[in-house]
Amino acid sequence: MRLGIDLLTRHELDGLLSRTWFRRFAFADAELAHAETLAADRGGEFLAGRFAAKEAVLKVLGTGLFQGVVPSHISVTRDTSGAPSVSLRDSASTAADAAGISHVTVSITHKRDLVAAVAVGW
Repeated sequence: MRLGIDLLTRHELDGLLSRTWFRRFAFADAELAHAETLAADRGGEFLAGRFAAKEAVLKVLGTGLFQGVVPSHISVTRDTSGAPSVSLRDSASTAADAAGISHVTVSITHKRDLVAAVAVGW
């Protein structure tokens, strides 16, 4: 079992979120599509939470940002109950296999200007 955690401020990504290359690099299509259905401020908060979750998952996989796993290959969507659900593809799936990880789950929380995520892999 492996554990990863990440913490960032809600507005930490604002400059990057305005850049198309970053959005494509960091987020899966389903994440971007959901963010587009939200008001601008809530969409930014949503993507900050997803980014924190991806950073936590990268730690579970034993790698960091810009170290071989493309963040958009980690998708954090919602299951039928509304809880976050993680799916890995391409470079993220390869890293999980190499680390002996077959399942990953995350929890995301927002409080005022803070966003935190915890990931567990086994």
